[in-house]
Amino acid sequence: MKTLLIAIAPLLASVPPAAHAAGSPPVARQHAKAAAGAPGMVSAADPRAAAAGVEILKAGGSATDAAIATMLALNVVEPQSSGIGGGSFWVSHAAKTGKVTTIDARETAPAAADGKWFYDASGQPLSHPNAVPGGRSVGVPGALRGMALAHRQAGKLPWARLFEPAIRLARDGFRVSPRFRHSGESFGDHLTPEAIATFTVPADGILRNPAQAALLQRIARQGPDSFYVGPQAAKIVAAVNGAARNPSKMTTDDLASYDARPRDTICVPYRSYRICGMGPPSSGGITVMMILKQLERFDMGKLGKESPVAWHLFAESSRLAYADRNLYVGDPDYVRVPVKGMLDPAYLASRSALISPDATMANVTAGTPPGAPARTPAPVSEVAGTTDLAVADRDGNVVEVTTTVEGPFGSGLVVDGTVLNNQLTDFDIVPVATGPAGAPYLVANRVEGGKRPRSSMAPTIVYNADGSVRLAVGAAGGSTIIAQIAKALVGVLDWNLSAEDAIRLGLVYAPGAVATLEAGTPAATLQPALVALGERVQVAPMGLKANAIEWRQGRWIGAADPRSEGVAIGEDGVIARPTPMAPVANRPSE
Repeated sequence: MKTLLIAIAPLLASVPPAAHAAGSPPVARQHAKAAAGAPGMVSAADPRAAAAGVEILKAGGSATDAAIATMLALNVVEPQSSGIGGGSFWVSHAAKTGKVTTIDARETAPAAADGKWFYDASGQPLSHPNAVPGGRSVGVPGALRGMALAHRQAGKLPWARLFEPAIRLARDGFRVSPRFRHSGESFGDHLTPEAIATFTVPADGILRNPAQAALLQRIARQGPDSFYVGPQAAKIVAAVNGAARNPSKMTTDDLASYDARPRDTICVPYRSYRICGMGPPSSGGITVMMILKQLERFDMGKLGKESPVAWHLFAESSRLAYADRNLYVGDPDYVRVPVKGMLDPAYLASRSALISPDATMANVTAGTPPGAPARTPAPVSEVAGTTDLAVADRDGNVVEVTTTVEGPFGSGLVVDGTVLNNQLTDFDIVPVATGPAGAPYLVANRVEGGKRPRSSMAPTIVYNADGSVRLAVGAAGGSTIIAQIAKALVGVLDWNLSAEDAIRLGLVYAPGAVATLEAGTPAATLQPALVALGERVQVAPMGLKANAIEWRQGRWIGAADPRSEGVAIGEDGVIARPTPMAPVANRPSE
């Protein structure tokens, strides 16, 4: 399906006016020279946010500057998914050096949090739905600190300039999207009265958020510290500790002590490419890489995108990788994560040997990679509420960011027009599990004070053999993110699809014994053939959302998910808007 290329003016008519890397790839001087001067590109889940990023590129900003402006605008127009009340992971490519770096701006648990953080008064663990609303699910927000660190590393324009598009959108108003409406109608039961008042859409369909505009103006003027110390921090603490449901024990010290952290980038070769992404506490990057490396011995290109065998192999590899992910990955500052062992070629070859093209594994359990500690599997509990953006600038710098407030509208709490996350429900609620021999073990992703919960977010940059950037891609959708990114990479690298067509492919999602085929897509038609291969299969709608940019035909080309309202906008004034997919009844909002 071809992208529609249209002039920028018609789509933006509704936008308010001026709306250290371990394993880094080699430097590609020739590509950097070729990419330099090519019009920049922004792909995001909302056209107003993409336009904000392009405005900053045109003003002379770097890819990092444009990414920050895009994130801030998404904060306003897509508050159900992301914002400065949440967190983010960054993967960035520097054109001059070829270096790829990562930033961990994941939320942290308050210092008072312990293994019984999500237990009720009778000593019983809360269910995930009952743990989400209110204060206890709120982690110390990290997104703003991540922006500040990225800006110090690679920003060009003044900090305050990056806030201008978002401030205009919040102050002057924006027309709400169908996805925004659906999120409020379908997932808004946990919203507080203040949140309901903030996000109730007026009859004219134009939502204004003056409290948020004022907050963004203060942060633009006073800097990020103004959010983490002083009156603003006190407001956040009062909101979460005074919540009617699940009050927290957060302190102003919890906010004042928060820092975004540079992390070691993880990279693996895949065929003639090199794939780089976020390490723990993200489980996304490492799991995507495991899926691909376990598939590498199969000729996925020859099988093709319509082959049931190819998708069966994809499902089997997914099961193995998710099993290891669930067992071993957590915050590396608190638990030993065997990253090197999980990506060890010999170990992955042994795991791949378990996969057969003509049969399904009877049982899937985690393996024992080199250096692995004794651990116990944990459930997959993430829900689908996140957003992603990809940016390239005229100098050839590339930034890929996935950012989130966790579930739709996060905790349901709002401070100054801004949603507070429910990220702490990404922890495993029960801290102790029983191992195969009947002995109890502490799970890797248990709640601890100051700890960052495991995440499936997987911002990814792919390099050609010469070190040039081939693709930057990320996704939203809880634990489906891992499968979405792996599917997109197979689509581009094995099946020679454009990034847009790879994103458009229906998903086969197999984190466990049952494979879910995305309803309303060709994936659903695979059911009989997969059953014949021994697969346990169900067909269901999914809330998927991905964004990408790729270097192709001598220029940056953007891609957005046809399941969303996302677009890619070039600095040259052209919008790449995918042809929408047919609606599927009960498709989740995110």
